[in-house]
Amino acid sequence: MISGDVYAVLAGLLGAVASSSAKLSLGADYLKTMCDRGGMGSWSPGETPCDWLHIPLRLVCGGLLFSSNAVMWTFFSKALRHCPSSARATVTTTASNFVSSAFLGRLIFGETHAALWWVGMFLTLSGLLVLHGSRPENILQEDGKKDN
Repeated sequence: MISGDVYAVLAGLLGAVASSSAKLSLGADYLKTMCDRGGMGSWSPGETPCDWLHIPLRLVCGGLLFSSNAVMWTFFSKALRHCPSSARATVTTTASNFVSSAFLGRLIFGETHAALWWVGMFLTLSGLLVLHGSRPENILQEDGKKDN
C-alpha cells in the first residue's frame, strides 16, 4: 500500500506538470520557438512545419493540463485520506509542487529564481521536516487523562 506522503509528492509533481502544460498551451509561442530551435527544415520557401505544428501541440498540452489536474486531485485526496494530518498532506504537496515547478521551469523554459524564492523554499521544506518529525497525539489517551 502506498503511503500518504507518496501520494502527496505525486500530487505536487502533477500540479507542476499541469501548470507547465497550461503555460505551453496558453502562453506565448514557446512551442513554436522550441520547434524552430529544433532545426525543422523548410518545406517550401518561407514555410516551415513549425508554422502549423504548434497548433496540435498546444491542443495536446491542453489535454495534458486537464488530465494531469484530474489525476493530481485524485492523488491529493488519497494523500489526505492516508496522511496522519491534513496539514502534513498539504505542506508535502506544496513543497513537491515548488521543487517540481523549479525543475520544470528550468528544464522547459530556462527560468531562474531569485534568492528570496529560495529562502521561501527553504522555509517551506523546514516546515515540512518539522511536520514529518512530529507524531500525532493519541486522542484516546488525552480523553483518558481528562476523566481522571
